[in-house]
Amino acid sequence: AKRASRPRAEPRMPTATLDFDALTPRAWTLPSGVQLHTVRAGQGQPLIFIHGAMGDWRSWAPQWPAFTARFDCISYSRRYSHPNHNTMASPDHSALHEAQDLLDLMDAMGLAQAVLVGSSYGGFTALALALQAPERVTAVVAVEPPMMKYAARSASGQAAALAFREQVIEPANAAFRRGEDTLAAQIMTGGINGTRDAVNQGPAMARRLQNLRAMKMLALSSDEFPWLAPQALAALPMPVLLLAGQQTQPVHRAIFENLCAAMPQAEHAWVEGSGHGVSREQPELFNQRVLSFLTPRP
Repeated sequence: AKRASRPRAEPRMPTATLDFDALTPRAWTLPSGVQLHTVRAGQGQPLIFIHGAMGDWRSWAPQWPAFTARFDCISYSRRYSHPNHNTMASPDHSALHEAQDLLDLMDAMGLAQAVLVGSSYGGFTALALALQAPERVTAVVAVEPPMMKYAARSASGQAAALAFREQVIEPANAAFRRGEDTLAAQIMTGGINGTRDAVNQGPAMARRLQNLRAMKMLALSSDEFPWLAPQALAALPMPVLLLAGQQTQPVHRAIFENLCAAMPQAEHAWVEGSGHGVSREQPELFNQRVLSFLTPRP
């Protein structure tokens, strides 16, 4: 398909004085009819940030100054996140649909290639797009992609996944079906991030509740964790960095360990002092590690 040219009237903001909170997202309507909102700043190689299940374009504020100094950065809100207005087209929404959305967005923005940096379900989306269109992806950074089927590739992972399903997924989904969406979000967020995570409290939780529908669409999907074959992941031609928090929840640890084993070509690292939300909980360590990975070797 013919790609759209990059819009000419899209000014870059100076990175030295960039106020992330002052950014105004731009709305794009894709050929599918899906609406996505983006912000963009910086110069250099295109880099796209992809947020997790209850985040939005604002999730990458801790990364913005460091990365826009070296990259042409785009942060966008995935299909069901604030401030998009999209209806659910089918009951099987997954990372595969999110990957197609991102590919369509790249076409609309005239981006032939980009680095993908994704956290949680955003990391899942990044890997899905890398498999779908490897020629469009120059590098992938994926933070704890929740590829639940990979937990089953070890005995400890199977036990962790069963406990997570019984203690988190099933109670949260039942609350969603009863219409108790806020309770469902609290159960799911607590199970994913752990009670130590401040996002479960106060203003941070209030912002997450703006993205509650994104979590609900995945929770009620017929397959929110589609299978990405290990042989295909191991054959990805671009550089890949997999990151996880040293204090992450057991199910995430099992998935990460099994995913790393399935992708021997990928670099991987544990980040001290962090749970599931590495880029938010340890932004300086995250920024240093990722920027080092993306810096060309002599």
